[in-house]
Amino acid sequence: MSHCVARIVFAVIAGFFAHAVFAQNAEPYPRVSEEAFKARLPFFNCEPSVPLEGRIVRDWDEDNTLRQKIVFRGAQGFLVPGYIEFPKQAQKPYPLVLLLHGWSGGKENWYEDDNYISGGEMRKALLAEGYAVLALDAATHGERSNEIDYQHVNAFEDPKAPVRRNYFTFAEISIQTVKDYRRALDYLAERGDVDMNRIGIIGYSMGGMDSFYLLSVEPRIKMAVACVPPLLSENYGPTSPIDYSWGIGQKPFLMLMGRQDEMYEEAKVQASYEAYIKSPNSNLIWYDRDHKLTAIYVPDALAWVKERL
Repeated sequence: MSHCVARIVFAVIAGFFAHAVFAQNAEPYPRVSEEAFKARLPFFNCEPSVPLEGRIVRDWDEDNTLRQKIVFRGAQGFLVPGYIEFPKQAQKPYPLVLLLHGWSGGKENWYEDDNYISGGEMRKALLAEGYAVLALDAATHGERSNEIDYQHVNAFEDPKAPVRRNYFTFAEISIQTVKDYRRALDYLAERGDVDMNRIGIIGYSMGGMDSFYLLSVEPRIKMAVACVPPLLSENYGPTSPIDYSWGIGQKPFLMLMGRQDEMYEEAKVQASYEAYIKSPNSNLIWYDRDHKLTAIYVPDALAWVKERL
């Protein structure tokens, strides 16, 4: 081995151990007590007496898949739109993966290639392996912008804009979205074409945060892949994801994170994973990326789903 190559190898090894020591010395993000965590769970309960009124409003019969646009009545009375898509090469009842988009996005993100979340690549990879997929618009997002007077969730300064533009806090949006996914599962259980014992999640950013809440309150969801979820923010109020790490338990849980992401600290995320989440059924994978992982994450997410669902 040449001196030049030896120096490179040594630098890589030294960097690895320096990173490991750095992570070990970091403090995990603080989280509430288990008692406080359990006290928050009723926030996500749905009123079962509210009628679902679920229905199919459009079909797309493609060569390899059947996609349907569905709507149903959400827990607060809003109509919730979504796409459910089935692979023709598979048979009923289908295993299902819920696709949860990020802040300011929408269900359409999972039908676009090469976008911020590589949504089209992820969706098509799942369908090719025989999984059905369901993507809803989160509360106030996408077609649900009517909930905030058809404004965008990313408020901008405009002298002509109303004084109040954000009618929902982040916590209210998250709680509402979780309730709506629970209601969506009720609707799918009525339909009978989904295997209700094989349901998982792939969530990106805000959708990754939602995966913490859904695993904590929805027993029908068996596993999750959380991509680049910010774990702690004072602005999240009662929905800071790290507080819901109590609810993951032994459920299969994969975190896919970017080392250059400015929305969290790598060392604190690593320390939090080690302290609160690590189990024989969990894993944390780091990429040399920022909040936009690119399609590099798709094979790892798909492999986790195939192994665990």
